[in-house]
Amino acid sequence: MTLWSSGKALPLHDGSFTLQTHQMEAQRLMEAAQAGDSNAMMQITGPFPGPRSRVSLRDARNAVARRIGFGDWPAFEHHAGELQAARHAANDELDGDLRTVHIRCGSDIETRLRSAGLAGRFQTFTDPFCIGPVNHRPRERLIRERSDFIAHAFHLDPDEARRRQEQEYNAVEEAGDGARVVLWFEHDSYDQLILSYLLHYFSERPIKARLELIAVDSVPGVRRFVGLGQLAPEVLGWLWRHRRPVDTALLALGRNAWEAVTATTPHRLDRLTQRVTPALPMLGHALRRHLLELPDEDTGLGLSEQLAVQLVAERGPITAGQVFSTLVREREPLPYLGGDMFWWQLQPLLSGDTPLLEYDGAREGPWQERELSVTGFGHKVLSGHSNWLNTRPARRWVGGIAVDGDRDSWCLNKATGRPMRRPALSA
Repeated sequence: MTLWSSGKALPLHDGSFTLQTHQMEAQRLMEAAQAGDSNAMMQITGPFPGPRSRVSLRDARNAVARRIGFGDWPAFEHHAGELQAARHAANDELDGDLRTVHIRCGSDIETRLRSAGLAGRFQTFTDPFCIGPVNHRPRERLIRERSDFIAHAFHLDPDEARRRQEQEYNAVEEAGDGARVVLWFEHDSYDQLILSYLLHYFSERPIKARLELIAVDSVPGVRRFVGLGQLAPEVLGWLWRHRRPVDTALLALGRNAWEAVTATTPHRLDRLTQRVTPALPMLGHALRRHLLELPDEDTGLGLSEQLAVQLVAERGPITAGQVFSTLVREREPLPYLGGDMFWWQLQPLLSGDTPLLEYDGAREGPWQERELSVTGFGHKVLSGHSNWLNTRPARRWVGGIAVDGDRDSWCLNKATGRPMRRPALSA
């Protein structure tokens, strides 16, 4: 995921470290503390400094290690050594022992995998199950319904959208006939819902390939991990060394997750998110975030809508690009929407007879540069004095669950966080 603000991508740490650079930093920090620099001393000893003469290089190194996200210097030194080994291994063909297909929900790491020494075939599978209708259909019908939704949502040529969907679904089927399939995914709903589909798919049919998984919710030394696309090649090479086999417990979890996501009621999803999912804890967290897209009983807004409108109310007029980047950096508990998906999700809130958001200025130009403000009705909704669903907005979907303003839609009880039926509006 790329963060966007004022036309520029916000920097994210790539997880790469070199031991020598931080050794020199520790040496300078120690010398500054011993020379009487109070700030350097504070970094080493904390708020209760001791005598300057007692500050050692070991103390300074531990301080540097803590600053960059490690418990102590030995932990950092060990990880930096593993990254150095991964850099050297990039000269080899790491996956050359078996004919390998790498499956990822985007093309963001393809080039870096090559640089890391992974030469197997790279295959994308990008169906954004986190938005739009996702029903438990036979394969061909699922492809048709999803491609129709994607074409309409993102103004694509329907035939081209169908062709791309068919190509990606077919490629997954063909990958299972190879020697090894490696699934590369991070922890957010976009990735994890796609992963649940793939695990469900592979659980239902015997495959020849060895199935392996790289699933990441954090990386050593990276305080703000957003996704695999931010990582340096040697970090991807390090992750390759830590991949895991996909066992029967993980396949069963994927099957249960996919069936819960595609169900027409939230009962299975709710039950699954009330339990720990030890085979892959991050999947349980992502499913809970997915469930939070059901409308709040007071406002009628899903969590993504609520966070966006609230941010515009606090800081507006504010550009849509600034809203998106701030949500990802500060507000969203588990960022999962890409920029175009975020902008698509705002459209119903900007349209109709009673919109929640309005343009503050021109509507032309890139969507990231358009300024937004909250309407008077938007403020009423945020305060709970009005409910967005009472305006009968267009149907939206949370997986297989339809959200309608004029029906007894599912929503989330504010006190319990559990799904409940919302009484239907009178005609």
